Amino acid sequence: MDRLPSWLLTQTAAHAHRLVSAGFAEAGARGYHLRLLDSLAEQGPASQADLGRRTGIHLSDMVAALNELEADGYVARAPDPADRRRNVITVTTEGRQRRDDLATTATRIQDELLEPLTTDEREQLAATLRKLLRHHNEKAAGDEPRRPSAISRSAWPDDGRDGAR
Repeated sequence: MDRLPSWLLTQTAAHAHRLVSAGFAEAGARGYHLRLLDSLAEQGPASQADLGRRTGIHLSDMVAALNELEADGYVARAPDPADRRRNVITVTTEGRQRRDDLATTATRIQDELLEPLTTDEREQLAATLRKLLRHHNEKAAGDEPRRPSAISRSAWPDDGRDGAR
């Protein structure tokens, strides 16, 4: 089986998922938190629907994650002045600091996952995976409506579906 790239990818992904889930749980977070905070900090305030499109997070998962982030003071929701039926989410000062802390956690996790690889090997692996992902995303785009890829940056963690939310 170790000659089949699909098997190797699956086995490696299982290890990555375990490391990411444990690392973010240790930090009292889940992967969605970093993705949401990063999107808000980098691209500015957004409605829940726009934030879902930006991050590829399903609406029901996103609402739960936003509730957690809001309860901790990392994001704020306010009625959209242009359309009071929807809320606009913004990142707070505390949320920006939390994003930085979680990005450090994500980097540590990536370093642990990729520990046996040199810097050049890490860059080549990321480039190869991006190429595969782009190919299959483009191929799938014509098949059915889909969410944006949940993996858009090599340091972004998983979606936290294992309960490390």
